[in-house]
Amino acid sequence: MPRRVEDFRGLTRVSRLRILHAVHRQPGRRLAEIASEVNLHLNTTREHLAVLEAEGLVHSLRLVTGVRGRPPVVFHPVTDAHENDAAHGRATAAAARGNLLRRLEPELDRSAELGEEAMAQLDALYEHLEDIGLEPQPDDSQLRIDVAPCRYAFAITTERALVCSVHIQLLKHQLQQVPGPVRLRSVKPFVTPTRCEIALEVRDGPSLAEREAQGAAATS
Repeated sequence: MPRRVEDFRGLTRVSRLRILHAVHRQPGRRLAEIASEVNLHLNTTREHLAVLEAEGLVHSLRLVTGVRGRPPVVFHPVTDAHENDAAHGRATAAAARGNLLRRLEPELDRSAELGEEAMAQLDALYEHLEDIGLEPQPDDSQLRIDVAPCRYAFAITTERALVCSVHIQLLKHQLQQVPGPVRLRSVKPFVTPTRCEIALEVRDGPSLAEREAQGAAATS
């Protein structure tokens, strides 16, 4: 049963990928700091951030400073679907479509094995990958997803590290947005010239991002 495909404008320009990468790299920064890092005008950066927020990829917060004047705004990646209306709407719609699909094709239902929360995470992840045009080919029995072809070939030749970094972080955040035990185990970019491989795992322990943070702390 085909899902809805909705173009993420936020991921169709290298400048927006750079902005999103800046937010991922150091959450909680202000507009001027982000604009300086990506070497864009303040107004241009503000417009790009508005697109990213409208699509559920970042969320903004006003800081309470206790001083007069307009409170400063900082930007974070969306790691909880309730932080952003667009992200929450997508997660809710993905769960509804996943439940409908499993009712129509019961052989695809692994809820008894993985649990309802895990299935909701997978629904949201598959929807995310389809929405950004990566045509996921899931193998639920192995918790593996092949994605192909890469829609971002326009940037791969010169910005491959940037593109891959942004999409790996988005995968992590997508799984964090919907509570559950599914974690990102690994991503193998360009297993072939037109295919990448995503491996997942079900665990009750810390996520991949948490393990990476723990490892960085141990070596510092």
